[in-house]
Amino acid sequence: MPTANTAVDKYSMPDDFGRFGEFGGSYIAETLVAALEDLRAGYAAARKDAEFNREFHETLARYAGRPSPVYFAERLSAECGGAKIYLKREDLNHTGAHKINNAIGQILLARRMKKRRVIAETGAGQHGVAAATVCAREGLRCAVFMGAADAKRQAPNVLRMRLLGAEVREVNAGSRTLKDALNEALRDWVTNVDDTFYVIGSVAGPHPYPMMVRDFNSVIGAECLKQMPEIAGRQPDAVVACVGGGSNAMGIFYPYIPHAETALVGVEAGGKDGRGAAALRRGRPGVLHGSYSYLLQDKDGRVLETNSISAGLDYPGVGPEHSHLKKTGRAKYAVVSDKEALAAFDNLCRLEGIIPALESAHALAYAQKMAAEMDSDKIILVNLSGRGDKDLNTVFRAKGWDAE
Repeated sequence: MPTANTAVDKYSMPDDFGRFGEFGGSYIAETLVAALEDLRAGYAAARKDAEFNREFHETLARYAGRPSPVYFAERLSAECGGAKIYLKREDLNHTGAHKINNAIGQILLARRMKKRRVIAETGAGQHGVAAATVCAREGLRCAVFMGAADAKRQAPNVLRMRLLGAEVREVNAGSRTLKDALNEALRDWVTNVDDTFYVIGSVAGPHPYPMMVRDFNSVIGAECLKQMPEIAGRQPDAVVACVGGGSNAMGIFYPYIPHAETALVGVEAGGKDGRGAAALRRGRPGVLHGSYSYLLQDKDGRVLETNSISAGLDYPGVGPEHSHLKKTGRAKYAVVSDKEALAAFDNLCRLEGIIPALESAHALAYAQKMAAEMDSDKIILVNLSGRGDKDLNTVFRAKGWDAE
């Protein structure tokens, strides 16, 4: 999707084969080749269509509530000392996260391609809720695949999806988390490819999904490029975002890639043991869910199980564009533990009256560390990718509180 920052045009990834340097591509079953060819052609035409672009941006404004504001977290900044911390408030979007941006874009594309059924995978449930929401608006059937373990810890989002008319299919295979939900969604797509559009929620999967999801979410960074000079007087010294598959991070990173003066910092989940789901810090390149990227695997190439207090970061791989940014050094990637994320969650609640998603709390935790080590004239922009309503039971259990 075109953005307000024309400098983005200088960054031309991916190539025609869906490669971000050595990463990406399309590793798929033969039965999906024709469906992906149709999707590539459909998206290529749509992204050049002025009417499609107009409807996308108009829907973001009038339905999702964009632009989301940038907010100076003054008390949090004072508590940390050092750099000023600003928050991009994606938690204020309709449905409570950045996921609505991509859901609107892909489901408008599904309607354009005359598909009557939509499927999606979800971890924390926010992508599933966003897909169910837009399908309700467009009158499309919707089925959402969700690992049974995630469905249990994110029960409020399961209820929301069902209220919106979606069928929630709990997956009991494997670790019963996001990886397994994506596996089942791909199997469904193979079976029902003629009438079904698969809305992937992250910058993962075969080409064109990593590019398409990034493009629809790049509205986040494009807005920041306008907003930061207005509220802070200049662009930030660093942009920080959590990374599971990596959609919220790529959404804010992408328009900043040509701005070399702004560091890009992705934060992965360290879980309980420091390894968690940190594919970029602990993994090595391999193929997962249709693309070549960093992933957690053993010496024989078997995908390892992950752990994180955050369902949305509990994924053993990462989008290929993040792998390229890591390899080229344009972005750096850090790891935050469950304990650190919970402490950051508490800080934002107590100091700013904002309850963040546990995913976003990982980015906040690392931003606080950075701020304490930087001068007071420096600026950090954190993508607050979602709100924490869905995580209250998880947080209460972690604290040993009675949720009743």
